[in-house]
Amino acid sequence: MTATNNAKRPSRKFTFRTLLVLAVLGLGGAAVMLGLAGTASEEVMAAAPVVKVPSGKKSFPAAVGYGATSVGGRGGRIIYVTTLADSGAGSYRACVTASGPRVCVFRVSGVIRFTQRPPWIMTPYLTIAGQTAPGSGITLAHGGGRNGLTPLVIKNTHDVVVRGIRVRNDRVGGNREAEDSITIEKSSRVVIDHVSASWARDELINGYDDNDEITISNSIFAWGIPKHDKCALLASDPVDKQKLSFIGNLCAHNGDRNPDINFPKGSCVEVINNVLYNAASEFAEVWESYGGSPVSIVGNTFIAGTNTTTQSRGVARETQGSTGTASIYLWDNAFDGNFRHVSPEVVPAQIQQAPCPLTVQPMGAAAAYAAVLARAGAFPRDGIDKAAVADVKARSGRIGSPAPAIPAQTGGTAYTDNDKDGMDDAWERANGLDPTRNDAWGDANGNGIENFEEFLTSREKGFGL
Repeated sequence: MTATNNAKRPSRKFTFRTLLVLAVLGLGGAAVMLGLAGTASEEVMAAAPVVKVPSGKKSFPAAVGYGATSVGGRGGRIIYVTTLADSGAGSYRACVTASGPRVCVFRVSGVIRFTQRPPWIMTPYLTIAGQTAPGSGITLAHGGGRNGLTPLVIKNTHDVVVRGIRVRNDRVGGNREAEDSITIEKSSRVVIDHVSASWARDELINGYDDNDEITISNSIFAWGIPKHDKCALLASDPVDKQKLSFIGNLCAHNGDRNPDINFPKGSCVEVINNVLYNAASEFAEVWESYGGSPVSIVGNTFIAGTNTTTQSRGVARETQGSTGTASIYLWDNAFDGNFRHVSPEVVPAQIQQAPCPLTVQPMGAAAAYAAVLARAGAFPRDGIDKAAVADVKARSGRIGSPAPAIPAQTGGTAYTDNDKDGMDDAWERANGLDPTRNDAWGDANGNGIENFEEFLTSREKGFGL
């Protein structure tokens, strides 16, 4: 694995004039000047990143990124999901389409398969707490055919937190362009965290139109369906500047858009501490269709797999339809394998300082690699996520294989919750709470974190997180 850490080589300084020379020399000349073979280096120019954590109360204690202050369902109703049925009383649909602050707490485990059009989340102040489910957890899927559309859509809303669920498009829908796994559209203050997605025929996760303050974190996006196998289209047809964080995720076995970055000038986009494996054409793509994407690409690991070739690009700059030069900040990324690590057309767009302060203190690429493989995705992990992680470790596996199939689901008994406040009665007693009354939104220990959020953290610790 080749690591590039500018802090270790302070004597190597480059200017914009040097960049122009490198651009004129092309790939071969740049390789000679930088002492590399077949790739340009992110060491062309960079100063250490500045970090400024967003102020305000976090959605949950471990929340990170621009969406970290999303209110979610804090203070609202605890709504039980008691059935895997598509609709009706106690269904996931009934919870996410309800109004007012609310939290979906799962009393069942298994696959929720939408035979109708999947529900859109369009009313604000919602938390989907997948980590409350017993057994193997919750998987969203569609039934294929005419209603085989994106299972998780967040549209025209704000303050939504989705954690601890899987989205598996295991059947073929009627319209590829309408079949992401997850779409965020015209929404703000959204967190997607510890989510797993596979087998979309469009993007596994897609941001569309006028979004802002979005966090996509600690998730696994693996095995998009060829020939449109895409990990993450972070912005599609954006109409205004946006703030978006893509932190601690695994993209595996997707041909390109690992991730795709195409934002208006003035945006703040950060791609931090991700593991990006087995791209075919491109890993990270920076486009310029909307005035020149400002992006910080920091502490990531780019790894060749069986579908990666010597012509694959790790960090790529796309100038087709450009309306302004991108601003690309590279720091402490690692590259493993024989591909074009930083493509030469990136060099003229590299900048010395991050376009915006980072929202988190980044880990080094090696530490982030270990953390992502240990912690990303929905827990407890199913066979799909386990296979994706195993492929990264072994440098094995292929795009498009195996065929989509949701693993057998493990049942379980929901924890006892007689007061229906979403918390385990045994945990309440152990932590000085009253299991006979709803005290979800109190703060028993006075640390500023609601009892319910403390309980969710304890559930995650039980999964080894």
